Amino acid sequence: MIHIRAFALTCGIFWSASLILIAFLSMKTGLALSFVNMMSEVYLGYGPTPVGAIIGAVWGFLDGLVCGAVFAWLYNKIAG
Repeated sequence: MIHIRAFALTCGIFWSASLILIAFLSMKTGLALSFVNMMSEVYLGYGPTPVGAIIGAVWGFLDGLVCGAVFAWLYNKIAG
């Protein structure tokens, strides 16, 4: 059994940190700019700027939290 709250928080933190790192990588080097542009269509305000990275991190945390909770709940239901 997966602890739903712990898994959801882990997913939220991981996805949020990933979005921040990718935004700063894109801002500093230009790498992954197409990924940032694609994700900015999903997460309004996300972009290769410091403010955009924070906005994306908030969206990403919420998205990761919800998706992680749903995934863990579904896994627990299927696993019995």
